[in-house]
Amino acid sequence: MEVLTAAYTDVGIKKATNQDSICLTIAETPVGKVVLAVICDGMGGLSKGELASTTVINAFSNWFEQKLPNQLVEEDFDRNIQSYWDQMLKEMNERIGAYGRKERIQLGTTVTALLIIDTKFMLIGHVGDSRVYRLNDRLQVLTEDQTVVGRELKNGNITPEQAKVDPRRNVLLQCIGASKVVEPDFISEQPKIGEVYVLCSDGFRHMITEQEMYDAFSPEKMIDEKDMQEKAIEMVELNKQRQETDNISVVLIKMM
Repeated sequence: MEVLTAAYTDVGIKKATNQDSICLTIAETPVGKVVLAVICDGMGGLSKGELASTTVINAFSNWFEQKLPNQLVEEDFDRNIQSYWDQMLKEMNERIGAYGRKERIQLGTTVTALLIIDTKFMLIGHVGDSRVYRLNDRLQVLTEDQTVVGRELKNGNITPEQAKVDPRRNVLLQCIGASKVVEPDFISEQPKIGEVYVLCSDGFRHMITEQEMYDAFSPEKMIDEKDMQEKAIEMVELNKQRQETDNISVVLIKMM
């Protein structure tokens, strides 16, 4: 298996700092090529959101370098990795929350992580409202937004059209560091050659349609990493032209 990747983050048109943090790393292993992509969106209205998002990114980076090689040789590495991620995110929630209480500030971050192990296994870990999309002959959202609006939409209390303009769309049900308890969502999938995976913070998707996203990132359009990087920047700039006020981040992965 081969992969093409691209990543881009932008402070946007309004905020003074970029509280989004991203990680994209690839390694050759005895079980094949492994890709880790993580997006963390520090809470825009809270203090030191960039500190919270960076802390979680560093935890995933350290895991990838120090723990993953040993986990890959275990028989049940898929279940072991998910268990470790669950424990790690809960520890991060406690650590960041304790720091906030000590410093008398409130800080937090979403986290959406994607791990691809060759064509054998794919794991998504998710807290908050960043997203993972899968693109093949169509576009599919693999994560569920852990927001008030996401819950109301899932329960059938509002329509997708109402959700787009609902003032509660950014109100999170849980996030790392600002919740007493977090229960991450985990999604296991089988990655396939030819698919494209898109991770993005919520600032990337409010001002563009899913059709525009598919037209930009469909597998046949992702020719090489130069094209992918240019498309990522182009779509971020389109969000800014349409007056998106949040930080904007996107990661692209194409299976080859």
